[in-house]
Amino acid sequence: MSNSAKMSARQRIESLVDANSFVEIGGLVTKRNTDFNMQEKSVPADGVITGYGVIDSDLVYVYSQDVSAMNGSIGEMHAKKIARLYEMAVKAGAPVIGLIDCAGVRIQEAVDALAGFGEIYISKVKASGVIPQISAILGSCGGGVAVSSLLSDFTFMDSQNGKLFVNSPNAIAGNNVEKCDTAEAAFQAEAGNVDFVCDGEADVLAQIRSLIQILPANFDDFAGKDTEDDMNRVISGFEGMISDPAAALAQIADGNVFMETKKEYAKDMVTGFMTLNGGTVGAVANAGDGVLTTAGCKKAEKFVYFCDAFGIPVVTLTNVKSYASTMEEEKTIGQAVADLTCAFASADVPKVNVITGEAFGSAYVAMNSKHIGADLVLALEGAKVGVMDAKVAAQIMYEDEISKEKDTNAALEKKAKEFDEMQCNVNIAAKRGYVDNVIEGAQIRKQLIYAMQMFGMR
Repeated sequence: MSNSAKMSARQRIESLVDANSFVEIGGLVTKRNTDFNMQEKSVPADGVITGYGVIDSDLVYVYSQDVSAMNGSIGEMHAKKIARLYEMAVKAGAPVIGLIDCAGVRIQEAVDALAGFGEIYISKVKASGVIPQISAILGSCGGGVAVSSLLSDFTFMDSQNGKLFVNSPNAIAGNNVEKCDTAEAAFQAEAGNVDFVCDGEADVLAQIRSLIQILPANFDDFAGKDTEDDMNRVISGFEGMISDPAAALAQIADGNVFMETKKEYAKDMVTGFMTLNGGTVGAVANAGDGVLTTAGCKKAEKFVYFCDAFGIPVVTLTNVKSYASTMEEEKTIGQAVADLTCAFASADVPKVNVITGEAFGSAYVAMNSKHIGADLVLALEGAKVGVMDAKVAAQIMYEDEISKEKDTNAALEKKAKEFDEMQCNVNIAAKRGYVDNVIEGAQIRKQLIYAMQMFGMR
């Protein structure tokens, strides 16, 4: 339910789009159901305001559910308005933004309402990969509405008033809202269902505007914006930033702005958007201790497919040495890595890989390596590329020889150093053509911009 601190459905739209730009469509549409004396109830616009406007002069289509009209519940005509909006947006080649505040299905309309859910679902599926779709959860978003919202490409959530759930917390066996509020933003973000958690409605709407300005309008549109940042800007001390790839990417980006997606989910992998000399780029980076997990692979896989669908080049910062090793991970990690490999290998957009630290084994191969189709591979000075960590390799290869030495630790270190120099030095991979150029960390921004220009970006 709404409260006095929340904006109305129309105020939300007016705060989202440029001033005086919104044009409503279907404002007089309302229910036609008469069961349960519904003819006596007034449901203005059937509980959803639909139309189009502009954000920074770019066309967008918007629907905003009106919680003051039967709690914003979805009935037959409510759903038809949203489906019609999608039809128009696809023809115009413009994004759709849904502002969600809804009690769920309109029970009084029964199967007609359920048919409406199906119309929304199929409209969103058909639009997938054609136009960007954004959901903003500003109030209740439960059951089938949650499914609809998560069919979008990106989901924003108000941490104060947003509630996202398929089953309400109290309906989950052994749980209640006091024990664990599974509908709250923090829980859903950690689960990977929410891309951006925002502090209030105004923050949600502001961040949506920022994302719209960086995304293409459709699959055939150029993504980007003007920038005053120096394309030759040097990043001093970049090597010291690689343990925090989100911060490193922010340093690379125009204006130091990196828009990270799913920040609270699968923290071993970082994904997000930035612009380089004005052109939008998707970024994927290993984080943490350099281990690939199932969740991290899934996060990156979905992101790469989105970038490929909308013609957004992908830059990866690779620093990976192994796979997560637990009994639970063993059930899923193989398929997850296979799916990530497929995403990178099948993507037709320009792909640039920067090896920032270690790049070992088949985990490295899966991370947008030259071997699976990267168009350009750069590496920082001092990076390592090889079959595995030198010390681990020495333990395997020289186990008998080392065991005969009086000081086994010293013997291991010696053999590891020999292996490292012979097999892991990045120059070895460069001599074989697996790395195209070894660069100073300070030059990474301009090197990536040069690469994008080579691929035809401005």
